[in-house]
Amino acid sequence: MTSIGIYGSLGRMGAAIRDIMAAQGVRYAGGADAGDDPANLARQADALVDFSTPVALAAHLAAARDAGTPMVIGTTGLSAADHELIDAAARDIAVLQTGNTSLGVVLLTRLVREAAARLGPDWDIEIVEAHHRHKLDAPSGTALMLGEAAAAGRGVSLGEVRVADRAGLSGARAEGTIGFASLRGGSIVGDHSVMLATEGERIELSHRAEDRAIFARGAVRAALWLADQPAGRYTMDAVLGL
Repeated sequence: MTSIGIYGSLGRMGAAIRDIMAAQGVRYAGGADAGDDPANLARQADALVDFSTPVALAAHLAAARDAGTPMVIGTTGLSAADHELIDAAARDIAVLQTGNTSLGVVLLTRLVREAAARLGPDWDIEIVEAHHRHKLDAPSGTALMLGEAAAAGRGVSLGEVRVADRAGLSGARAEGTIGFASLRGGSIVGDHSVMLATEGERIELSHRAEDRAIFARGAVRAALWLADQPAGRYTMDAVLGL
């Protein structure tokens, strides 16, 4: 039986993942949090799931790489340097990095890419996300993932067209840009909406998370799948065979 270890086991997601593992009869290899040695867990688990913090990612990747243990990374707020570390680790182990482990969001991302590819540049794209008051990063990892999908559909880099701040008199909306808006409050688990609008009509593609368990189920499914994969960098699309 495949065993899964959790980096960030004491956080909200860590607890949700443990609950799903128990319900599904998946063996828990243990957890590691701030102050623990990540190498011990990496040696004990068949697959790792990381929902900790960006500052801990380098140590977790190094431990997984040394032990040859596949790792699912759900931590958000990653930098370009973090992604370079992931690329380097993926040369030796299987690594799946995603801004969201919800299977519904994976399908939403595919729909956004398809819509952006088929609609012309006169269709404006705006992404709105809402989360609980404790979330640290903005825009959310999921919002950025949706933005990347929209940009890919148009054959451009998100960095070239991203607009995340319209405070003040910023002028008319520039054609081809992808806008982001972030809302924070209460205990919102996670709402995401992508609006594609042109003169006289608009399309809205949305996902609303009502229970953190949806992310935990996806993370467990991804870890079980990743345990049998060769070294490389993967996305949730591969887990669903998209």
